[in-house]
Amino acid sequence: MSNTPGRPLRADAERSVRAILAAAERVLAETPGASVEQIAEAAGVTRTTVHRRFANRQALVDALATEAAAKLAEAIEDGHPETAPPLVALHRATANVLRVKAAWGFALGPAAAQSEQAARTHDEIARRCVDLLGRIREQGVIAADADLEWVRRVFYALIGEALHGDAGAAPADTDPETLATRIVDTLLYGVGPRRTG
Repeated sequence: MSNTPGRPLRADAERSVRAILAAAERVLAETPGASVEQIAEAAGVTRTTVHRRFANRQALVDALATEAAAKLAEAIEDGHPETAPPLVALHRATANVLRVKAAWGFALGPAAAQSEQAARTHDEIARRCVDLLGRIREQGVIAADADLEWVRRVFYALIGEALHGDAGAAPADTDPETLATRIVDTLLYGVGPRRTG
């Protein structure tokens, strides 16, 4: 985040960076072309303070993308994908991801240029998702011959639809737990009638 990699920031500098990133997410989510000056004003700091932390606007956007990717990775880790029962882990991780994506819409959206670090984090998240889907397949819930990379892509698409729905309109039900249940049920069981017996 800082221009001095390897050196931890002082507490006040860390707070300043957090305020700048939070303001950048709010401002850019509403106005993707917003200037550094607008972000600084929303953060309650001067433009010079922003430039002290970030060399230019792109560096700020890259830091924002990196921070959001880290939050997404934390959300998935909180689902315990390697140790919790696989279906429990999938549901919990899905609900957590919905919360993070709703809070970091710009930084996790296509408008934010991905830094290399953010891209690596997203690659690791995708790998962990496929691993979790593999655990679910071992339980016989996913077909043995299913292409897990395709299943992951469908899962991501369902999350996107749950969040953005009809041309960006808010979904009818925005409770992350309810949406997670709908996503997981659709992913694993489709939309046909449930089989009994």
